[in-house]
Amino acid sequence: MGEQLRNLRPSVSNLTRPLVEDLVENAAVLRLGISRSPCGARIIDAGINARGGMEAGRRIAEICLGGLGSVNIASGARFSRWMSMITVTTADPVLACLGSQYAGWSLSEGDFFALGSGPARALWAKETLFQELGYRDAADHACLVLEVDRMPPDMLVARVAQDCGVAPEQLTLILTPTSSLAGTVQIVARVLEVALHKTHALHFPLDRVVDGIGSSPLPPPAPDFVSAMGRTNDATLYGGNVQLFVEGPEDEAEALAEGLPSSSSRDHGRTFAEIFTAYKGDFYAMDPMLFSPARVTVTALQTGRSFTFGAFHEDILERSFA
Repeated sequence: MGEQLRNLRPSVSNLTRPLVEDLVENAAVLRLGISRSPCGARIIDAGINARGGMEAGRRIAEICLGGLGSVNIASGARFSRWMSMITVTTADPVLACLGSQYAGWSLSEGDFFALGSGPARALWAKETLFQELGYRDAADHACLVLEVDRMPPDMLVARVAQDCGVAPEQLTLILTPTSSLAGTVQIVARVLEVALHKTHALHFPLDRVVDGIGSSPLPPPAPDFVSAMGRTNDATLYGGNVQLFVEGPEDEAEALAEGLPSSSSRDHGRTFAEIFTAYKGDFYAMDPMLFSPARVTVTALQTGRSFTFGAFHEDILERSFA
């Protein structure tokens, strides 16, 4: 029965293909650059030489979610100054966020390094996470999103195509610099994903996560990488809100809610840029439990009770964003 259920799960590559093609067809409207690498892969520039924008970032975020989620930008009243909010919902939060959106594919060639996210990860499927999910995709085309500010080396591009089992001409790479408008939107749209990633780190059974919704304020882009990285992270750490709906005993739902917020981390209370500087730029020295939303509600579907922990910190957002 378990194998039959796995076989019924959708192909994230096939679900996103029309979204990718729509991005290309509307490149002029979305201010995107379209080109081909020497090996033949399609490159979508969303903020390096092309201007891009928020709508491009919103659509790219939905591609990152494997075609299983919706990303919306609207005004909200959570904070007095930063009122533009990004909201994320999905049809299958675990597959959308962890099986596609999570930036889990580490890519390097010479001095070039990037983390890949999006549906192509499930074609490669070498991350141990995919064994736990019991999922591997199959398709003759691939799309990977890279948070970079320069074009990737062609040798790396060709290797990605090979690892995905597709011809280079059937590979699309979407490039979104952290400091760009598109990059800012697609990073902040990971608010639900970081909650699910921490849920996994806390060893809560992923098959008991039924649904979820997340939202974060949209920060202004910053011209330098560290500030831009700081603002996009702070949006979630100090302004993000997530609600998860889970199966199982309500005491376990309560324990999950208590452990999920960013306030459970020893590094909580300073802006991300301040923390990053304190660790001398060593990202991996930071407490991994920091990466989670500011406030989390977990609803136990068995009883209907909800448990909320964490709090928003507008003062820290003001320091970070301003």
